[in-house]
Amino acid sequence: MPSSGDRAPEFSLLDQRGDTTKLTDLAGRKVLLYFYPKADTPGCTTQACGLRDIAAEIGDTVVLGISPDKPARLAKFD
Repeated sequence: MPSSGDRAPEFSLLDQRGDTTKLTDLAGRKVLLYFYPKADTPGCTTQACGLRDIAAEIGDTVVLGISPDKPARLAKFD
């Protein structure tokens, strides 16, 4: 299991609009990855709101939430 600060392996995933997001597209930027089991559930909402609440502290860090959901479900959560 990776630790905080470890480099993530390259990946590409679909976002809530069905567009592909690749880690290499964010080269040179700080990226915070968080994982959640399912969109639009109380736990994931709390987690996402916690990240929103510290937005000023993390500055221009790109925040990517990853779940097994299909883009259509993620669009509702967005």
